[in-house]
Amino acid sequence: MPAHLAKTALAVAVLLALSTAAQAETLSDAAGDAGLDAQTIDKVEVHGMRPKAQSPKYTESLQDTPQTITVVTKDVMAQQNLLGLRDVLSTLPGITFGAGEGGGGFGDSINLRGFTANSDITVDGVRDSAQYSRSDNFNLEAIELVNGANSVMSGAGSVGGTINLSSKVAREGDAHAFTLGAGTDSYVRGTADSNFDFENGTALRLNAMVHQNDVPGRDHEEAKRWGFAPSIAFGLGTDTRFTLSHVHQQDDNTPTYGVPYYRNAFNDGPLPGVDPSTYFGFHNFDTQEITSDTTTAIFEHDFNEKFSIRNLTRWSEVEQLIRVTPPQGTWCLGNGTLVTTGAACATPGFFTQGGPAGNTRDTRNTILYTQTDATLNFSTGSVEHDLVAGFSIMHESFDLATGNSLRNPNGTTPTFPVRSIYNPDTRWTGPVNFIVTGKTKGDLDNRSLYVFDTIKFNPKWWLSLSARYERNEGDTSSITIATPAAGGAITYNPTFENADNLFSYRAGLVFKPVEHGTIYFAYSNSKTPSKASVNGSCTAQTCAVDPETAVNVELGTKWDLLDSRLALTAALFRNERQNYKVADPGNPNNPTGEQQLDGKARVDGIALGVAGNITDAWSVFANYTYLDSEVLQSVSDFVRQTTGVDAQAGNPLTNTPKHSASAWTTYRLNDWTIGYGATYQGDFYLNNSGAVLYKAPSYWMHRAMVGYRINDAFALQLNVNNLFDKEYYTRIRNNGWATPGDARSATLTATYRF
Repeated sequence: MPAHLAKTALAVAVLLALSTAAQAETLSDAAGDAGLDAQTIDKVEVHGMRPKAQSPKYTESLQDTPQTITVVTKDVMAQQNLLGLRDVLSTLPGITFGAGEGGGGFGDSINLRGFTANSDITVDGVRDSAQYSRSDNFNLEAIELVNGANSVMSGAGSVGGTINLSSKVAREGDAHAFTLGAGTDSYVRGTADSNFDFENGTALRLNAMVHQNDVPGRDHEEAKRWGFAPSIAFGLGTDTRFTLSHVHQQDDNTPTYGVPYYRNAFNDGPLPGVDPSTYFGFHNFDTQEITSDTTTAIFEHDFNEKFSIRNLTRWSEVEQLIRVTPPQGTWCLGNGTLVTTGAACATPGFFTQGGPAGNTRDTRNTILYTQTDATLNFSTGSVEHDLVAGFSIMHESFDLATGNSLRNPNGTTPTFPVRSIYNPDTRWTGPVNFIVTGKTKGDLDNRSLYVFDTIKFNPKWWLSLSARYERNEGDTSSITIATPAAGGAITYNPTFENADNLFSYRAGLVFKPVEHGTIYFAYSNSKTPSKASVNGSCTAQTCAVDPETAVNVELGTKWDLLDSRLALTAALFRNERQNYKVADPGNPNNPTGEQQLDGKARVDGIALGVAGNITDAWSVFANYTYLDSEVLQSVSDFVRQTTGVDAQAGNPLTNTPKHSASAWTTYRLNDWTIGYGATYQGDFYLNNSGAVLYKAPSYWMHRAMVGYRINDAFALQLNVNNLFDKEYYTRIRNNGWATPGDARSATLTATYRF
């Protein structure tokens, strides 16, 4: 049989096998990524220096880009068995996670360098604005963390930075990798990643994953998912290339809220006597179902060595249905006092369910996007230019049906049983009826023009300039629906609209004293309109307010040492919200109550990093971040002048640890590899107003790995997470709940590649 026909037959066989496995949801696992093979299981890539970031807007290598950018490759993720986005980001300092509830809904809620980054997640440089849990990296090459105000790169927002997920695509060369693993807490996982090069410029890549696990240390909480990602490329190795990819993933999870958590005058964290494993929802009711689909087409053409064009066009849709019963209510502690007031109560050790029990959100986010870039290398006299210019057009839509599913058929609330704080009954036996009480529809259109130019005056002095102009237009409409018991009347609420022209920019001066060393100074801004995301909404008091402005000032240096095996980075920075919206009550010159752009906040910091190989056998990846945050002004100028009171001024920002650090190192002994890592999360404030400020405590978390290479094709890897079984809490909603960190767990992975 001819070689290309044999490869075609093998590709079809793998495709059928992966499809069958995914649909059957027969779950098996291997810690790590299908792209990890026996030869790279013990290798840490030097990330953060020599490689380029994925976006074509970056004209230079990361070493020569005047900005702090950390790239975590698939190999590093696999070594530590980091699977979801939160898993990876939890190992990078300067990031904390919110409770994932409120107006945005349950999902990834990220705080980056003191500011929210919920709408600042991109996939291959394209905004991924849906609020959902990005639970698996099976189709990712890398995760790029771009720090600092950066809307010139990714559009409106990006106050603290941007998180970019870089996808796998078909490429040149045959490669087949399969993983299978199992572990504690019912952990099973399987991945398959096969790239078929047909040696005529065409390649096909088939990538799949099936997974399930119970959440370590938690009762009833579990995660199940499967995904499939085919990609085909034409014209590889030629001047004209075309790639078509699709990613499909389905999740069936239990939404993890955690345990009741209060830091106030009457309590100091989790409720006393509560085991962190205790589940406080209704396990036979609570659910998070996610379906995501993304189709991407990329066309590239090189006219010559100095001029090329590229177009990326994408359709993406994410649907999420979530029904939740967070641990919220009236808590009568074992000593007979209420946790919120300390007053006496009648049922010691019991609580009455309250708050959002049974809340249900059914959402759909859809994106249509196209981006065209032209890359040009030219000279003006003795000055060289690496220039990228382009435009993008995006349309997003958002549909939400919200209500409650723990309801009687007529929409009235059933009587919730009084439950034990220490051993609650988690099975719901009452009625389940989704009573829709509201629907919301949002649309967002963004059209942008941008240019990026690196001007090289000589080998030592470079100037990086970039600018972006965009038109951002959005609207939100909603209806309110009365319950059947109240007549079911529909109320059409006002439609809120916002339209802004935004201009953002970045300038960076680069000095290269030697070829492998860079010193830079950079200044950039960020613009955030009142409707910055499709699932957000402005109001009568905010729609007409001008965009907010943030700036980032950074002085940094990047060095390659030991024959470019080891990369060192250091940066001093200031990230400042120069203005943000605050209420303006009582101002006679503002009769409509429009909010004012008088709020100000600042974060000064230091970022240090090291990545690469100290010796051929010893590799390291470590980062440290120091953040000194402060609210400069939290009320309008009118309120400040007339009352003299600004209660938050001078206080630190919430969810912003002053110190945080992480380290991961491996050492190779012949066919054995030993890895060890530690993450430190410093304490941070949970509130920045009121007479008393409360902190979440600091913690250390450790992980370890042992890998054994049997031969060039086959390897085994053992991972232990939370090595010392540390009890700690994340995603804290103070005076509400917090999520216990995963308890100690272990996984064993087998990787086979040919």
